[in-house]
Amino acid sequence: MSKILVTGAAGFIGSQLAYRLYKNGDDVVLIDNFSYGKEDNLIFADKSFNDEIHRKDIRDEAFLDSLFEKEKFDIVYHFAGITPLPDCQINPVEAVDVNVRATVIIANLCKKYNIKNMIFASTSAVYENNTDFPSVEDKVERPSLIYPTTKWTAEQFLKAFNDAYHMPITVLRFANVFGPHIDCLRTQPPVMAYIARELFYDRQPELHSDGEQKRDFVYVDDLIELCVLVQKNDKYDVVNVSTKNVYSINYIANTIAKHMGKEHIGIKYHDTSHYWYRYPKLYDKPYPIDEKLLSHEVLKYTCLDNSHAKEVYGWEIKTTLEDGIKKTADFAVEMLSRSK
Repeated sequence: MSKILVTGAAGFIGSQLAYRLYKNGDDVVLIDNFSYGKEDNLIFADKSFNDEIHRKDIRDEAFLDSLFEKEKFDIVYHFAGITPLPDCQINPVEAVDVNVRATVIIANLCKKYNIKNMIFASTSAVYENNTDFPSVEDKVERPSLIYPTTKWTAEQFLKAFNDAYHMPITVLRFANVFGPHIDCLRTQPPVMAYIARELFYDRQPELHSDGEQKRDFVYVDDLIELCVLVQKNDKYDVVNVSTKNVYSINYIANTIAKHMGKEHIGIKYHDTSHYWYRYPKLYDKPYPIDEKLLSHEVLKYTCLDNSHAKEVYGWEIKTTLEDGIKKTADFAVEMLSRSK
């Protein structure tokens, strides 16, 4: 049994990771300030973490120091952060504070308290300007948007810790993650959650461009499996978490609609220039967001090479896209029904 800390533990991925570690018999300690996390994410059929989680900000260094000293963690999963791209773009100072400075705080405590492995949730968005596919771990063209820039910067700090102190640190670059507990209630949810939400309310999902842009999607249970496997890493390692398969947004939308019996609703298409129209501050003058940058974000192709995860950690993809979509849509319908 290991003593394990999970930050961002009320989030979509962090909560399910915490539950898997608990089922494995590990002693799990959870932190989340609930700025993005949800109470419902902490409730499982045979376990609720609601009374156990520390409702604290990961920037509270004094609290974290006392927690590390008391709990004597073996492993730390640092999954807390601000992930919605427009939120980071609107408030870059907050994004840097949470995604970068807090990561350095955690890394410094891992050094101080001799943590066996710090596992950090990064993102495939760091590859946003790559042109060679599938994207490999050792080639990243400098990202442009605030969110991937914060994650890329955090990675560089973690590498600096490893260079100086030889700390075991594992960076996981997640492709587009989907599955039950995906957030379908926030202003701009991930694409699958957004499509399911609109169809639930009998509204046409509004897609930008022609919907033929292709993405690499990974099911959350498969991702969690790799999160557990990388515990054995004893050095600095960067690992893509992906299927290396790509599917168009139209295919995703049509598959969800078919499963929900909402094929008759159809899809509405928009120009890429108002991709973040729900965030009007981004268009304020004198410096509105660059429309070319928005267009690139909408149209970008993502495909990550997952050979490293397979060869080094023996990871296998077990969930088909179609099965995963059904489970994702069913959970979204359940959540939306409750929120009415």
